[in-house]
Amino acid sequence: MVVPEGPQVVAEVVRGLRGGEPFVESFHHGTVVGLARDGSVALRVGDPDQPMFPRSAVKPMQAVAMLRAGLDRVFLSRHIPTDLLAMVASSHSGAGPHLVRVLEILSVAGVSTDALQCPADLPLDAAAAQAHLRAGGSAEPILMNCSGKHAGMIACCVAAGWPIENYLAPDHPLQLAVRATIEDLTGVEIVGTTVDGCGAPLFALSLTGLARGLQAMVQAERGTARRRVVDAMRVHPELIGGPGLPDTDLMRAAPGVVAKNGAEGVTVVATADGHAVAVKIADGNGRAGIPVAIAALTRLGALPARDTPGRPETDLAQIAFLAAPVVLGGGQPVGSVRARLSG
Repeated sequence: MVVPEGPQVVAEVVRGLRGGEPFVESFHHGTVVGLARDGSVALRVGDPDQPMFPRSAVKPMQAVAMLRAGLDRVFLSRHIPTDLLAMVASSHSGAGPHLVRVLEILSVAGVSTDALQCPADLPLDAAAAQAHLRAGGSAEPILMNCSGKHAGMIACCVAAGWPIENYLAPDHPLQLAVRATIEDLTGVEIVGTTVDGCGAPLFALSLTGLARGLQAMVQAERGTARRRVVDAMRVHPELIGGPGLPDTDLMRAAPGVVAKNGAEGVTVVATADGHAVAVKIADGNGRAGIPVAIAALTRLGALPARDTPGRPETDLAQIAFLAAPVVLGGGQPVGSVRARLSG
């Protein structure tokens, strides 16, 4: 029997010095896959063909499924605006600009926030959460970071003439369409189903499949459903997470890059030219995902070494910061999280 290769050390956390050298405090084990532009596996750490749950990293593919099922038809223009499409693919931090757009999607669908079936929560953004509580507010479904996806699902059901009362049921036409779209984009078979943190069906697939799915989207023809989603994410990176969140900050720093984090240490990133990487941190801690993804893209030669003429400026300093986020001690930088790839 062949035993699958387990997760490997992919990142280390350093704090202070020991004998003049960085003191390694902790390690993160994980699995990484990197795809060349032609789809071949160019980097492999651990066994990326083993099934895993992609969590919110799969939201861009769920958004493709909604477009294919007719989401556009609920809008008077018969075309969802790019900012609202970005919200459908988001794990937003609950700031005002996010909530306004979730409300707009629901309003277009002709339903209230009562239709949302995601759990009540507070904003991920600490300032937004504190302001909400100071104003006498409490946890609400619209504040939950997946409410944009849920609003899109409801609007899609209205457009398609499907019931909204059970839109999260695994056998609902919407969820069957999501499953079929994920299998189409990834080229792999769904091998298991459970429930995500937001209550939606969650499908198990390989890390390689996750990378192939996002690669298929960035390499698609302009105007297709798959390409429209990633183009919306590129135009509105601040809506995908929020300022200060690493996937949003990477997209801002590297125009053309598409990045999406998910819970339990899942990250998927693709560049404009079609390279793609996916990361799963074994202990579920998300802090190492973007640093490892940046290291993998650098190993593939997929991140720019200098600004590309004729394109928006690439913020190399910010990319360097995201590649080794600081560790604080007493509120001051005393170390960093840094990738350590061996594949």
